[in-house]
Amino acid sequence: MSFPLLTATAVLPAVGAIATAAVPAKQRTAAKWLALLFSLATLVLAAVVAVRFDPGGGRFQLTESHAWIADFGVRYELGVDGIGVALIALTALLIPFVILAGWHDADPQETGNTRWRPTQGFFALILLVEAMVIISFEATDVFLFYIFFEAMLIPMYFLIGGFGDRAGPHGEKEAATQRSYAAVKFLLYNLVGGLIMLAAVIGLYVVAGSFSLSEIAEARASGSLDMATNTERLLFLGFFFAFAVKAPLWPLHTWLPNAMGEATAPVAVLITAVVDKVGTFAMLRFCLQLFPEASKWATPVILVLALISIVYGALVAVGQRDIKRLVAYASISHFGFIIMGIFAMTSQGQSGATLYMVNHGISTAALMLVAGFLISRRGSRLIADYGGVQKVAPVLAGTFLIGSLATLSLPGLAPFVSEFLVLVGTFTRYPVIGIIATFGIVLAALYTLVLYQRTMTGPVKPSNEGIADLRVRELAVVVPLIGVLIFLGVYPKPVTELVNPAVKHTLSDVHKKDPKPEVEAAHK
Repeated sequence: MSFPLLTATAVLPAVGAIATAAVPAKQRTAAKWLALLFSLATLVLAAVVAVRFDPGGGRFQLTESHAWIADFGVRYELGVDGIGVALIALTALLIPFVILAGWHDADPQETGNTRWRPTQGFFALILLVEAMVIISFEATDVFLFYIFFEAMLIPMYFLIGGFGDRAGPHGEKEAATQRSYAAVKFLLYNLVGGLIMLAAVIGLYVVAGSFSLSEIAEARASGSLDMATNTERLLFLGFFFAFAVKAPLWPLHTWLPNAMGEATAPVAVLITAVVDKVGTFAMLRFCLQLFPEASKWATPVILVLALISIVYGALVAVGQRDIKRLVAYASISHFGFIIMGIFAMTSQGQSGATLYMVNHGISTAALMLVAGFLISRRGSRLIADYGGVQKVAPVLAGTFLIGSLATLSLPGLAPFVSEFLVLVGTFTRYPVIGIIATFGIVLAALYTLVLYQRTMTGPVKPSNEGIADLRVRELAVVVPLIGVLIFLGVYPKPVTELVNPAVKHTLSDVHKKDPKPEVEAAHK
């Protein structure tokens, strides 16, 4: 029996969460180091998964399959394609930086209560989210995926509501109220989406008699499973609604600015760079694979919603006064690009969308974590409270600039390649949508450069004179992320080679081919 590598990759951070939570109350530093070590060990396993995966091999590799709830046809089935491998690697890469960046975010204030262990709880919850996200990228049984798709909401709820940002524009009492509101809104939105998906999951079992992706695909190929058109469309909508909430797609996006604004910067990264990727990943793995005809039927509406997300998110970001809410609305715009690439139904669009998931995760982490370091120094999230920071903290300002430039997809940084592929892939099939979407790039340049100008340039405000530059721990967080942004910006081949075969399988599922050029080269 081969070693269950995928199970180990998901279980290891869960074991780390239990071990971290069990550390004695006074041993806060030990809890931090233990969490960091488990996250690094998970990164090693994720690297082994990437090395063991053969892009030229079968669609799902490193598979595991065991009976679980036999009476209901539920199996413990895991497997990864290139897209899953890329997102597992992204998750495992970001979590150590999230832990390092949040090193002091959960340090307790003086309470006199030696049993209160917020530090242990904070890092244990982060590792628990990592475990649930990784197994979501691995699950090939629909019911198994659903369980962890929903279960990850619970630790995220406590991370948002219980460990919120102390630098908000409110007093402590009102800040606690705002954190509670943001956490409840996050939970309710996603629970409603999950309940609708549950009904669709049950409906799928009634129609297909199985939760297994491989069994359903075989039944479709053999002709023994032929869903009625209306049934397939209803099931698709049930799945897509839940994924669109998680993604988030306009108009189901309103929970994100609240959650990211009230969470600490590392938790905000966990939300948008890790957890939200489960939604867009699931659109590729489940919506297109299980419901190909319904996916094509819904494509025009989804593309319009994605286009609205791109333009609306960017426009609202321009007018933001809060740094973290600006990044949140920018992310809504970026998720619009990802969803547009997925449903453009072209190889360039879907490859670009998958690459965008990876690149957005890294660029958003770099920008948000540097912003978090800045906010922790000044004690304010308001853009108006800053100015002239580059004169007193040049390294902080420089890394903030690189993160900002990555957010606007500057050539030479990773997001440019993915955004370019999405636009090319969309334009070849939907030229009007592609043209309008380019306005999102113009608006991105506006909100990111204005943010940098207002916070970093100009005369130093008296309240900013004491802002210190980045420390060693903070540099250990930011420098590797910037290095990855530059590397993937000039050499994206390692990721594109990984995901392109999976994209071809997805296009085959929906019976789509790339459009031929309208004007072909003349042959003599």
